[in-house]
Amino acid sequence: MLRFHRTPPVLPWLFPKVWWRRPVQDKTIFLTFDDGPIPEVTPFVLQQLAQHQAKATFFCVGENLVRHPEIARQVLAQGHLLANHTHQHVKAWKTSPQAYLQQVHQCQAELEKVGRNLSDKKLFRPPHGQLTRQHVRILSPEYQIVMWSALTYDFDATLSPEKCLAKALEIIKPGAVVVLHDSLKAERNLRFVLPRLLHHFSGLGYAFKTL
Repeated sequence: MLRFHRTPPVLPWLFPKVWWRRPVQDKTIFLTFDDGPIPEVTPFVLQQLAQHQAKATFFCVGENLVRHPEIARQVLAQGHLLANHTHQHVKAWKTSPQAYLQQVHQCQAELEKVGRNLSDKKLFRPPHGQLTRQHVRILSPEYQIVMWSALTYDFDATLSPEKCLAKALEIIKPGAVVVLHDSLKAERNLRFVLPRLLHHFSGLGYAFKTL
């Protein structure tokens, strides 16, 4: 399997309005978690973050917000951000722009039912990283699209937890926007990687902040 752990340089050039990494002057990392919230994994993530005084941004699927609003409220209560990952985790390349926009709006409505973020920014990440210029054009007036600079592939069952961690430690730099997943698919790797990643970078003097 061909893996792009780092963002190919051409993509920020093609999509300059999208956030790929964040400009920082210090040792700051931006952890993000996609596909939750779910009771099997998200509480574990919150526990690990709390142990390291780390903050993160959670890109939530609307249907999971409907099923587990109490977990989403825990995310907010602990000082993290909730963000938009469409209502049903749809693929942009297989969905018309208008239908896709409706998916984003549906998810945003569920986010607003849960409660107010600490930030007023409406952050959106496209599932599977699928994006077109047309989608950017229709979403940008209302949403800040967020991609990433470091993809851990924690969801890849063929990647061992040890290799997943080793690659994450290699590619994460100051200002990195890091993708992890609070999902069942990623659970095995996430439970191994997250505590060790937090311990490693905390020991080096890094801070973990919301976007």
